[in-house]
Amino acid sequence: MKIQINARNRAYQFSTVAGEKILYAGLANGINLPYECGSGTCGTCKARLVAGDIADAWPEAPGRKYLKQQGEFLMCQCVARGDCSLEVANFVYNMDPGACTPAACRGTLTNLRLLTSDVIAFSVELDAPRDFDAGQFMLVQVPDVAGYRGYSMVNFERDAGRLDFVVKKKSGGGASEWLFGDAAAGSTVELFGPLGSATFFPALAKSILCIAGGSGIAGMMSILARGCQEHYFDQYGGNVFFGVRAFKDAFYLDELSRYRNEFPQKLQITIALSDEDVPPAAGQRYPALAFEKGLVHEVAARHMNGKYQNVRAYLAGPPPAVDAAIRVLLLEAKLTADNIRYDKFS
Repeated sequence: MKIQINARNRAYQFSTVAGEKILYAGLANGINLPYECGSGTCGTCKARLVAGDIADAWPEAPGRKYLKQQGEFLMCQCVARGDCSLEVANFVYNMDPGACTPAACRGTLTNLRLLTSDVIAFSVELDAPRDFDAGQFMLVQVPDVAGYRGYSMVNFERDAGRLDFVVKKKSGGGASEWLFGDAAAGSTVELFGPLGSATFFPALAKSILCIAGGSGIAGMMSILARGCQEHYFDQYGGNVFFGVRAFKDAFYLDELSRYRNEFPQKLQITIALSDEDVPPAAGQRYPALAFEKGLVHEVAARHMNGKYQNVRAYLAGPPPAVDAAIRVLLLEAKLTADNIRYDKFS
């Protein structure tokens, strides 16, 4: 089946197979169609059907609330029933040369383990190796749960045979509750990716600022992994702010301590506790890390005041926390939009 997409700047054509989501087919063909999470929640990938017939695989997708006009649909949830012509209101370009082109793949869930009472880590052993960039995410579909969920990789390596993830349990969330259940280990999951624009490359040649809340630390861990592998922090600074409610909710502190100890002069890592005073045990157990009370974006703003020259910021976490950090970086820090990178998950 042939798909034609008319964007604001030009038209694109690509092929899709039966049952393949239109967004995924376009991305797999190297066309950078608009999306944010790509899993039916944000509405960014909406298009208008001009000709042809489509089927909606998830009519209850939350992102449908952004569809206002006749013929609009979510490319991440709809499949073509034949040749189609579409319109999108965005400028659309081909992916950059050398970019990791997204593709569908499969893997087996392994190494599930609780990090806190409501945060679980797990790995997916891939059927075939995949390249991805530090800070990217995959769409993951677990058995018997409608729709994909976007999860950022914790690890970083080229030609990766294993992807590591961390997920916070969400009440009523089908995928997260399944992961916390007894049937997950050894199951086969479907994946699509890599996706995401909050990517880090050692050629950046800027200091980096990472502000993350909860399981949003996942992509930051991937950025730190690549930065440390490349000895990026021998020359450039890194400031990481990781927000949780209380000390008992923090995780990856051993790993963060190792990164900090490897580059003690240039890399600073602060854990922000929003709901309690810092307990004495925190600093005693993790002397390489700093701890402060406060919302993570507020703690970051205090520490970074006057230190934003030649900085790129990476943000992740609950949407309200990301939005608050964006306001600080735009209005107070005066960072330009191209130096604030994040992927929005709802």
